[in-house]
Amino acid sequence: MRTLAAAFAHFGGVPMTIVYDRTKTVVRSHVAPGEAVPLHPEAVGFAGHYDFDIDVLAAYRPTGKGRVERQVLIVRDHVLSGRSFSSVEEKDTALTTWVPQRRAQAHRTHQQIIGERAARDHMTLKPLPEIPYLVVERHLRPVGKDCLVAFGGNLYSVPARRVRPRQLVEIPATKSQIMLHSTVAGSSGETLLATRPRAIGRGVRVVEEAHWDGLPTGKGRRTTTGDVLPQPRRERPRGEEAGPLQALLNRAAAAHIEVGRRPLSVYDELTGTRPFTTHPSTRETS
Repeated sequence: MRTLAAAFAHFGGVPMTIVYDRTKTVVRSHVAPGEAVPLHPEAVGFAGHYDFDIDVLAAYRPTGKGRVERQVLIVRDHVLSGRSFSSVEEKDTALTTWVPQRRAQAHRTHQQIIGERAARDHMTLKPLPEIPYLVVERHLRPVGKDCLVAFGGNLYSVPARRVRPRQLVEIPATKSQIMLHSTVAGSSGETLLATRPRAIGRGVRVVEEAHWDGLPTGKGRRTTTGDVLPQPRRERPRGEEAGPLQALLNRAAAAHIEVGRRPLSVYDELTGTRPFTTHPSTRETS
């Protein structure tokens, strides 16, 4: 969308129709032949702002805009091949130097001078709107337990009193700014949570400390410092109330049955065996 907006500004107008292939920035999902193609809402809004129609190519039609694709090869062969550039500005200078040469040639299809045909085509363009379209990226991101939202490798804070952990927030982002919106409007109907400058690089935390108001501080939790050793569990005497389970066992008759004990020698007498002893003849002599 940004590239098209720059092209409109360069040529000073907008065409009646733009032909698109099935790119995901325009087509939301692929459908069977003959069915209506679902368009991306951002593409529809962009086309409505500049007042042009969207024409989506049919599937498996690689020659639908072959002339456009051919221009890419021409620029690559005449401007880029065999050359190296140290900056984007140097590459743009090489392209603008070559364009007058290209426009002085006759087109192989209609046999007209390219520059003269371009001038007539420019006269048919629609005028540009007074306000350019603000092209933004739209993403959904979950909120962490610390009220931070990860986007583009960086963290941005949102008000703790207006969100909950794992809640999804919508992020419309431009090159210099991001806005964080709640997917559910508040009591006043407002969805905007915060507006922040877009961080440069990765690993940056863009935080407003006031957003953390309302988070648990941890002061109400039991903590140990290591200086006081934990006390051993006290054995409760029989009959003392120790909870529902112990009370149930105390009421059960099986809990009061005395279990008799007998020495192991009694079992030896019953089985006719004696404890194991070593025979004198098997003892080792030193």
